[in-house]
Amino acid sequence: MKLVRFGAVGAEKPGIVAADGSIRDLSAHVADITGETLQPAALDKLRKIDPMSLPAAPAGVRLGAPVGKVWNLHAVGLNYADHAKEAGMAIPTEPILFNKLANCIVGPKDDVMMPRNATKLDWELEIAFVIGKRARYVEEKDAASHIAGYCVANDVSERHFQIERLGQWVKGKAFETSCPLGPWLVTSDEVPDPQNLDMWLDVNGKRMQKGNTKTMIFGCHYLLHYMSQFMVLEPGDVVVTGTPPGVGLGVKPTPVFLKEGDTMKLWIQGLGEQQSKVVPFKL
Repeated sequence: MKLVRFGAVGAEKPGIVAADGSIRDLSAHVADITGETLQPAALDKLRKIDPMSLPAAPAGVRLGAPVGKVWNLHAVGLNYADHAKEAGMAIPTEPILFNKLANCIVGPKDDVMMPRNATKLDWELEIAFVIGKRARYVEEKDAASHIAGYCVANDVSERHFQIERLGQWVKGKAFETSCPLGPWLVTSDEVPDPQNLDMWLDVNGKRMQKGNTKTMIFGCHYLLHYMSQFMVLEPGDVVVTGTPPGVGLGVKPTPVFLKEGDTMKLWIQGLGEQQSKVVPFKL
């Protein structure tokens, strides 16, 4: 299934993408696409519904992030060897974990605001997985059963805040609008191998990132296993898993960063496409 949320900001409705590509309204069956909806038994009930029996969403309706009421937004750094190299950092021997804030999640076509005092705004194409079953000390062989699905994410980062302002990375990772998510949440049964998906990101029509999830240092299932040794992952939690090479910070000889008016377009095989425009900060 491809699950979506559609409508105005803060008033999104749950939906499902039908075989013809139309968005169908799931409101009669679930209140929202949240951790409760994404648990295995709940997803099994949704699979029994014929999407074409549901009312269509309005044409051209805004898509929100495909999962709502996210409590925790976890992230993994330097998870592609080539990206670690371009950043001038050592290839990690264990996953590097950090947090973004759940309130920085926006929809797949929503604007990204330039933070106040930003000087080095950067893009990061990533595959995200969403938890469907509570994960505590999970063995890697059992990890797949805890993942509800996968989606496209852009871990937008402010490198000056992240690297040069000292302390934790979160300062450059958690500003509002810094995590466009979607367009859809594709359930795990439709992603048989999350470690073999092509992916790319364009800035203003120029291809900047191109890769495949098979070059991740730590795959999605291992990441869930590893993280569950240190924390409890709850249904609805989102994990963004690292970016392939081609970020602005790594451009040689001079890094290239986003400016107001720039457009980022992202795609991952089977997971869809998103596009965001960088706009001025506003209260």
